[in-house]
Amino acid sequence: MRRFNNFPAQAMPAILVLLATAACFAQKESILIGPGDQLHIQVFDTPEMDQHPRVTDAGTVPLLFVGDLKLAGMTPGDASHAVEEALKARQLMLHPHVAVTIDQYATQSVYVMGQVTNPGAYSISTPMSVVSVLALAGGLADMADRHITIERHSDPAQKVSYYLSNNSKDALNDDVLVYPGDTTLVPKAGVVYVLGDVGRPGGYPVTTNDSQMTVLRALAVAGSPNKTSVLGKARLVRKTPDGVEDVPMELAAIEQGKRPDIPMQADDVLFLPFSWMKNIVVNAQGIAASATSAVIFAKP
Repeated sequence: MRRFNNFPAQAMPAILVLLATAACFAQKESILIGPGDQLHIQVFDTPEMDQHPRVTDAGTVPLLFVGDLKLAGMTPGDASHAVEEALKARQLMLHPHVAVTIDQYATQSVYVMGQVTNPGAYSISTPMSVVSVLALAGGLADMADRHITIERHSDPAQKVSYYLSNNSKDALNDDVLVYPGDTTLVPKAGVVYVLGDVGRPGGYPVTTNDSQMTVLRALAVAGSPNKTSVLGKARLVRKTPDGVEDVPMELAAIEQGKRPDIPMQADDVLFLPFSWMKNIVVNAQGIAASATSAVIFAKP
């Protein structure tokens, strides 16, 4: 194998322009090489090293005169530098200039799973923001948790977390890229339960702006306590690895700001008991009001 130490002087200006252009584009690259992708590797002024290898499942590329080289997870620009270093390390060339491009992607689909309107596979040919990918799937469903996980096609062990804020500025500024072959998973939001003497007892998903639910927030969502409820005997039931905890709640003190509001966790149950005595008083007041109205209408 011959070595290429120098280029003709008349070719140097063109080479410098090409290298500057390549460096500019390398800074803007965002697509990553993944298993199954077919590459086009070119070495300047060395046509016999022109090759079109495919990335193996292990992420390596079999290269002529070099052997297997790990390129998966790199941008094409980074892969070009890796091939250049491999050529120099094996003393095949002193100043190699390599260009790596992706001829064919192993997949041009991104997979959106979980709590979205239309989960499935969507064809993309370039990286897209996670907000744009979610838009392809029809947006988040009502039960969606805003903590989203992205699994990289180029490295399945790499998991990228993204929080889709309700604040549009934060959602767009913190947006991350999703590459062809990546999987985007939107989990189901946790559910807390408010039972007993409240306006609307039931289970409620934690879909607040900050993905947190407190006791007062849960009561507000459940329609607030009824007049016949006993605030002093409210209880929070929580499952823990050591068993079930039954925690007394001083709701009156919390509502008055004398006690801090308590964060709730998924599957927590807030229970407000019913007071028979309050029920009798409330009903008696209703009966008295009805009787008064009857007397008024009965007068001539």
